[in-house]
Amino acid sequence: MSSEDIFRPFVVGLGGTSTPGSSTEKSLKIALTAAESAGADVQIFGCEALASLPHYLTSNAADTPRAILLLKAIRAADGVIIASPGYHGTISGLLKNAIDYLEETAKDDRPYLEGVPVGLIATAYGWQATGSTLVTLRTIIHALRGWPTPFGAAINSSSGIFVNDECIDSAVANSLETVGRQVVEFARMKKLATLRNSDERSTDPAKFRVG
Repeated sequence: MSSEDIFRPFVVGLGGTSTPGSSTEKSLKIALTAAESAGADVQIFGCEALASLPHYLTSNAADTPRAILLLKAIRAADGVIIASPGYHGTISGLLKNAIDYLEETAKDDRPYLEGVPVGLIATAYGWQATGSTLVTLRTIIHALRGWPTPFGAAINSSSGIFVNDECIDSAVANSLETVGRQVVEFARMKKLATLRNSDERSTDPAKFRVG
């Protein structure tokens, strides 16, 4: 079996803060790099993209170039990774505004994130907000009909875990990489299940192996 025969899922990363190079955005990039290493094609919407989105439902907000690009990527995504800072015990308004744009997909054949595996990352300066932020993200993804992957990464950034873009804490790095890998694995499992339940029964499902 050649590498070309293996299904390459398209994974979209969404997250960060209003500060370029935040620990949240760095965490997202590590997870996306792991997804890419596992065989995915990836695209990130980080600080710059989130900050450039108008407040959802303001005049012509969904018709702006950045919003159009975001919605195009989400509609094509086989998997998604979302990373949020923990602000006052929950996700940031910047990220929530971006997520609200998914309402534009409500009448699509695949509305929202229906059936899409979604990896979740919560970062905070201390442990208190990581758990509640991760739970909030899971609740949102359930509401959007997505599949939160089994492992969610709760990251305490207070100890200085990054040097430039590199994570110097191996346990944290492994957690973030696990998020990325699981999204790819579940996207491939979804593809395999779809093939087995479709009219394409003559297609050899082995070519879409999980890993």
